[in-house]
Amino acid sequence: MRRRRWPRWSSGPGWLRWAAAVAVLLGVAATALPAGAAAPGVVRQDAEGDAPRVVRVGTEGTYPPFSFHESGSPDVTGYDIEVIKAVAEKAGWELRFVETQWDAIFPALDAGRIDVIANQVSWNEERAARYGLSEPYTYSEGVIVTRADEDDITTLADLKGRTTAQSSTSNWAQVARDAGAKVEAVEGFAQAAALLRQGRVDAILNDNIAALDYLANTGSDDVKIAGVAEGQETEQVLAFRQDDADLLAEANAALEALAADGTLTEISEKYFKADVSVEGGAADVDVTDARKRSSNWQVLKDEAWPMLKGVVRITLPLTAISFAVGLVLAVAVALARISRSRILSGLARGFVSVIRGTPLLLQLFIVFFGLPELGIKLDSFVAAVLAFGLNVAGYAAEIVRSAILAVPKGQFEAAQTIGLDYSQTLRRIVFPQALRTAVPPLSNTLLSLLKDTSLVSVLLLTDVTRVAQVAAGRTNEFLLLYAFAGLYYWIICTLLSSAQGRLETRLDRYVAK
Repeated sequence: MRRRRWPRWSSGPGWLRWAAAVAVLLGVAATALPAGAAAPGVVRQDAEGDAPRVVRVGTEGTYPPFSFHESGSPDVTGYDIEVIKAVAEKAGWELRFVETQWDAIFPALDAGRIDVIANQVSWNEERAARYGLSEPYTYSEGVIVTRADEDDITTLADLKGRTTAQSSTSNWAQVARDAGAKVEAVEGFAQAAALLRQGRVDAILNDNIAALDYLANTGSDDVKIAGVAEGQETEQVLAFRQDDADLLAEANAALEALAADGTLTEISEKYFKADVSVEGGAADVDVTDARKRSSNWQVLKDEAWPMLKGVVRITLPLTAISFAVGLVLAVAVALARISRSRILSGLARGFVSVIRGTPLLLQLFIVFFGLPELGIKLDSFVAAVLAFGLNVAGYAAEIVRSAILAVPKGQFEAAQTIGLDYSQTLRRIVFPQALRTAVPPLSNTLLSLLKDTSLVSVLLLTDVTRVAQVAAGRTNEFLLLYAFAGLYYWIICTLLSSAQGRLETRLDRYVAK
């Protein structure tokens, strides 16, 4: 008697192939969505005419006193923010602020996701060759910050063989490397100061204004300004793309006018009690009492609601949509893996290998910053859904495949004997049992996805983790705020785990025992 082989997808009914095709088309459609096509949140460039030109401003939002959030405020403020607002008023621009980490800010400019960087960009030859840099609007001097009990580091020469904490793509990171120091990459000054206090690094290089602001607003006596970085007086500029010559010219004209009418001086003295818009002004900076310190309770009270909004607006919908997209793609990939077609099987195997063999953060960067170089620019949320969905598909496909193959072949044969066709067998016999098997590992994938969405701030989205980062950058309350953000994740994961148990119980009725 000829033994019946386990049915393959390629020999299955038409509806199954159509389902797989629809799943693939969903992925392709998401990938091929043109820049600014229709996705919500996309900033469109205004057409030429009377309407003011929309200019997207990239800034950190975690770098006081230049770019930060006042306690409980959703609006970014600071010296750089007021300068760019004054420039926009002169130039006739309408501003949209886009907050992101420093190390992602130049890639965002390259990818056309922002139009200008207003975040204490120091002028240097490398940047001048690659970007359109405005006339300086801030002059500062470099300082070396060490722990209070460290007396051996007072000059750049003393940094040789030592470890400093810097944003990896900052001007100060290069100065530290040139001095022979090993650089530990951090997001901003607050994180660097935390590493310094904890003894994880030996020093920080930064401009004197940021260091003085940190000391004034934390009241910390654990660190000190140990010396001046000789020869490292810096000029801060606005950075544009090279092909945005018109914007650069408008910005320079506005800066010249703002310097002439005293606006830059007025903004500077408001924040620093000195005029840092002219050379030598940074030596007289006084930032004491520039910002009020809040109690821990007040910090939590101010940030609890913004964090919850980050959960509701970004974390939960991003997790749900990405998981749904990923699951549909996973089923298609799993069916392709077990098909008789070597081409389909090989493509599916290759997809799984690539997804599982590359870091998620790298996948996010490729989708968000890499695809625009090919003319495909997705909205931040759509790009996040695509990247997370593909990642889920890569892992879940193997779970789905193993769950399908775990169903005893005899049940398929038994279904055939009672008159069920192929599609009915899959729908009524195989898939319910496979789902029961797949629920626990798929639940783990869902929980991992929920937590992985904390990486989404590099895609210019403000989720709960980004809110905590912004608040910690301003208040230096890392443990308190990160623990509170973790509480939100833990609560959601606990609820999902509870739902998993109920679903498993419900699916038990499909299992042959």
